[in-house]
Amino acid sequence: MFIDGSYVSPTEARIPIFDTGFLHADLVYDAVSVWDRAFFKLDSHLARFLRSIAGFRLISPYTAPQIAAILARCVDRSGLRHAIVRMHLTRGTYPEGSRDPRLCENRFIAHALPYLWLWGEEKCRNGVHLHVSSVERISSRAVDARFKNFHWGDLTSAQFEAFEHGCDDAVLCGPDGALAEGPGYNIFVAKDGHVATPATNCLEGIGREAAIELCRMEDIPIETRTVQPHELRGADEAFATSTGGGIIPVTRVNGRTLGNGAPGLLTSRLVDLYWAKRRAGWCATPVSAFLSDRQE
Repeated sequence: MFIDGSYVSPTEARIPIFDTGFLHADLVYDAVSVWDRAFFKLDSHLARFLRSIAGFRLISPYTAPQIAAILARCVDRSGLRHAIVRMHLTRGTYPEGSRDPRLCENRFIAHALPYLWLWGEEKCRNGVHLHVSSVERISSRAVDARFKNFHWGDLTSAQFEAFEHGCDDAVLCGPDGALAEGPGYNIFVAKDGHVATPATNCLEGIGREAAIELCRMEDIPIETRTVQPHELRGADEAFATSTGGGIIPVTRVNGRTLGNGAPGLLTSRLVDLYWAKRRAGWCATPVSAFLSDRQE
């Protein structure tokens, strides 16, 4: 783990309880996956992290190349072959007697964890049951969903509702009533061979980016547009995308089985292609590329 300019064990890491990241969720973050000791779409993750930093009016103490080197060392020190590596930038603490966020010293934190499947590997492979929630996704006019952040009050409430309905997770709709996203993932629907994913009020996920690229490679019609809840409930197939699991089949929605209850042919095609291309080095950056000097 990297915190306050040093690499430490997780048990040694400390964040002040008065840090506004803790008090107000005033921070941004990103998470990049590592498979076979190689980052996936690292440049895309770093670019989004820097956009999130700018969107929240934070100031990073490190450049993108410096952050990449820190993340690589976190992976190297962990000894992990497959990992999720997280980077955070918090606002920090207010100077005594002030509530001016401009005066806070922003704090960068990074750490590597074993690769995480969003709903466990079995469900991520075989299909999940999602619930279209009655909880409204906070408007991007209030907290811009394009900036990856910890304002999860609406997402967590939606998860409780989903669990109470016997589902694995929730999909939220925005203030316009259209589908937005789920807690930590984007959603795609497929009907008659055409795929669509929400265009607004959602994080522009890197897994989402990868799925769109794969659809185009395979000449599968794909749109980013307004998607209504009934399109998910009535889809031939659906899938979610996340750093934790890649492309993940959705086999039931609000108790209704999609197709025959197994991952659909189009979804399975994309899942197989995603993992085959990752194993072949698609959009991969070796961790070793940043470890030449081995400086601590």
